[in-house]
Amino acid sequence: MEEELSVCLINDSFPPLIDGVANTVKNYADIINKNYGKAIVAVPYYPTADDSAFSYKVVRFPSINTEKLVGYRAGFPFSSETLEEIKSENINIIHTHCPFTSAFLARTLREPLDAPVIFTYHTKFDIDIAAAVKNRYICKKVLKQLVKNIEACDEVWVVSEGAGENLKSIGYSGEYIVMPNGVDIPKGRVPEADIEKAAAGYDLPKDVPVFLFVGRMAWYKGIKTIIDSLAMIKERGDDFRMVFIGGGRNFEEIKEYAKKLGTAENCIFTGPIHERDTLRAWYCRADLFLFPSVYDTNGLVVREAAACGLASLLIEKSCAAEGIAEGETGFLCENTKESFAEKLHFLCRNRSIAKTVGQNAMEKIYISWEDSVKAAAERYKIVLKNYRDGKYKRETSFADEWFGAEGEILDGINRARRARKRLEKAALHYGREKNAKIKNSAKEFYRGVNEKSRKIKIAFRKKLDKFF
Repeated sequence: MEEELSVCLINDSFPPLIDGVANTVKNYADIINKNYGKAIVAVPYYPTADDSAFSYKVVRFPSINTEKLVGYRAGFPFSSETLEEIKSENINIIHTHCPFTSAFLARTLREPLDAPVIFTYHTKFDIDIAAAVKNRYICKKVLKQLVKNIEACDEVWVVSEGAGENLKSIGYSGEYIVMPNGVDIPKGRVPEADIEKAAAGYDLPKDVPVFLFVGRMAWYKGIKTIIDSLAMIKERGDDFRMVFIGGGRNFEEIKEYAKKLGTAENCIFTGPIHERDTLRAWYCRADLFLFPSVYDTNGLVVREAAACGLASLLIEKSCAAEGIAEGETGFLCENTKESFAEKLHFLCRNRSIAKTVGQNAMEKIYISWEDSVKAAAERYKIVLKNYRDGKYKRETSFADEWFGAEGEILDGINRARRARKRLEKAALHYGREKNAKIKNSAKEFYRGVNEKSRKIKIAFRKKLDKFF
C-alpha cells in the first residue's frame, strides 16, 4: 500500500495577510488535504487570524510585529511548542515557500521529523531586498544568507524558467525543477448580469475599449509604462478606459502621475478587490489585460485573465510572457513605452483580434490549481523516495550543525516535558512519600535533558570556532 502524503507547508504570509504566495500555500493545502493525503500549514502568529474555517491544521509560530517596516510579521521559528505540534502530525514532506524565517523553521524540523525539505522560489528577492536595504554591502550579505538557506534544502522548485535564471543570477549554483503555479479562477465567462453588477456606477461606454491591470499598485509592476503609453495613444486620438484593481505603497503617487499626464479622466482606480467572483467579472468586462512587469516570476494574473478569455499585452522575454505566442495566445512588445503604446494603438482599433486571441489563451495557457498541485504531489513521492534512498547529498556547514542541534534541543525539551507530565500524573495515584520520590525522579530526568542540551551547545560552539 502506497504511503499517504503528510505535508507541512511553511510560509511567512497566510490569511488574514493575502499575497500571491499566501494564495499558493492555501491552494496547495486545500487540494492536498482533499485529494492526496494530509496537509498542515505553519505560519507566523497574527492577532486577527481565524483559522477555524480551514479544513486542515494551521500551526501559528511566535512572531513580532514588523508590519510597518516590511508589511509582514516576522516569525520566530525556534519554538519547542511549534515543533511538538508539527511533530505530532507525522509529517513526511516539509515544503517551505519563503527563504527567510520559514526556511529556518524547515531546517530546524528536518532532523526531528526525518523528512526532506523542498523550497519553492516565487519572488525576485534581489529586487525586494535592494528596495528595502539601501546599503549595498548589507544587501549583498542578506542575499548570500538567502542563497545559503535555499542551497540547504533537499530540492528546489521554481515557478518559471525566468525565476530559475534569476535564482542563478543571485548566486545559487544547484539544480532546480520548474513547477508552475495554477489559478483558482475557473475557465469560462460569467453571466452578463454579473459583469454589469461589478461595473455598475463606473463610466464604461460599450463602444470604448477597456484595459485592465490587477495587482499591487507599485511602480516595479511596470505601471509607469502603462500610464506613459496611455498618454501617447490619447494624443493620437484613441479613446479608452483603464481600470486599475489593487492597492499598494505607490497608490496615491500613481493616481497623481495619471493626473499629471492627462489620463486620469480615462482611468478608474477601484482599490483592492478580494471577492474572486467580482474580480472574475472584471476580467470578463475588459478587452485587454495590461501587464508590463519584468519583476514578476510567474504572472498568475495573466493566467487568471486567460481563464476568462482575456488576452494580455506583455513584455517579450519577461517571466510573465513565458509560454505566450505573439498574436496567438497573447501580445508581446519591447520593454519601452513607445513599443507598448504602438501595440495598444493597434488593439484599440482591432478589438475583435484581441477577443480571438483571448479565446485561444483560454484554451492553451490556462492551468488550474488542481493540475498544478497534482504535478507537485507526484513529485513529492519522488522526493520522499530519493531522500530515503540517500540520493540528496549536501555539503554541511556550521549552519546545518546549528539547525540540527537546535532541533534536537527543542525535541529534548518536549520529551522531558511529556515525561514530567506522565510522572506527575502517575504520582496522583500514590501516597505523599511515593509522590515525592516520583517528582524527584521527574526533576532528575529533566536535569539530564538540560545537561544533554548543554553538551550539544558546547560541541556546536567548538565546531563553530573552526569557521572563525
